[in-house]
Amino acid sequence: MDFDLWWLLPIPAVFFALGWIAARIDIKHLLRESRALPLSYFRGLNFLLNEQPDKAIESFIEVVKVDPQTIDLHFALGSLFRRQGEIDRAIRMHQNLLDRSDLPADKRGAATFELAQDFHRAGLLDRAEELFTKLEGSPFEHPSQGFLLSIYEQEKDWPKAISVTRRMEALAKQPYFKEIAHYDCELAQAALLKSDFTAARGCIEQALAEYKACGRATMLLGDLHAQQGAYDDAIAAWLRVETQNPAFLSLVAERLADAYRKTGQAGQGLRVLKSFQLQYPSLDLLNTVFALTLAEEGPAAAGALIKDELAKNPTLLGLDRLLEAQLLAAPPERRHDLELVKQLVGQHIKRLGMYKCEHCGFRAKQYYWRCPGCGKWETYSPRRTETPDGYA
Repeated sequence: MDFDLWWLLPIPAVFFALGWIAARIDIKHLLRESRALPLSYFRGLNFLLNEQPDKAIESFIEVVKVDPQTIDLHFALGSLFRRQGEIDRAIRMHQNLLDRSDLPADKRGAATFELAQDFHRAGLLDRAEELFTKLEGSPFEHPSQGFLLSIYEQEKDWPKAISVTRRMEALAKQPYFKEIAHYDCELAQAALLKSDFTAARGCIEQALAEYKACGRATMLLGDLHAQQGAYDDAIAAWLRVETQNPAFLSLVAERLADAYRKTGQAGQGLRVLKSFQLQYPSLDLLNTVFALTLAEEGPAAAGALIKDELAKNPTLLGLDRLLEAQLLAAPPERRHDLELVKQLVGQHIKRLGMYKCEHCGFRAKQYYWRCPGCGKWETYSPRRTETPDGYA
């Protein structure tokens, strides 16, 4: 049977007409809404687009005065105040929103979250904590837990930090074992300062149960044994760091050298540390090996050690140690010149030998388990670098 196609021809015209009618309706709706908005609203948007936040704030304040029902504009204005550092005004803006009885439930949660951020930014941590805690079970719970964690880290309230982190694990479905292990290590460190060895051991065991490769926990276990005078056990603990992360051997090198000396095994300690320096070279290991060689075998052996190291890996620290060895063995007439050279090298070394965060690049003379720049845990490389500031 033949099929006539002529009747399909009007269909595109019908769809076009329907689309045109819908567009007209949308345009009329948009025009009605735009006429309802004060001119100050558009002026404020223009200031924002031109990166003039101060003038944008003034314009938006005018809109809020004309139409107090503009809830979303209250939020935008409060965020602008906070970003500009006008925390008092941001607090008043968000507090006014919360005081409104007609505020919808979802907007109330958003206002609570914004006000909590205002308090956090103002340093009113107790009030911020109270509001963030109220958001449990809301859509804002996960970001609130992040703020709570920063508060507890700042206050060094490690038990609460552990509790919040476990809640974050459940919400985000991702592990935070490394962070929890470090919180246990912080508790262990505090217990060691009080010579509470039982509590310290318990926290160390919890850290290792959470994160088996936690070099910090193993180092603390060695510290615990050393404080109790069990230097052989301390040495055994510190040597286990090699199986967890050999890079951290540079952080226990001084401890190992001291423990070997106290047990009358300085020669054995020197051999162990030389082996580590050969396999995992670092500035701190070299420094410790040099000092132990100087004490055990004299300036000539220490100088020969540094010369070999400089041939493989030239560093200013190595040169400084070589000059130190040569000064001890030099005749009196040569010491003045060597001292001048050593002072010159020493001035340059003060600006070098930095630890660097692998996450944000923050540099420091001291090793930090938690970066002061970005707040991340275990992002510092244990190996110092002689790269000057401003260079990768």
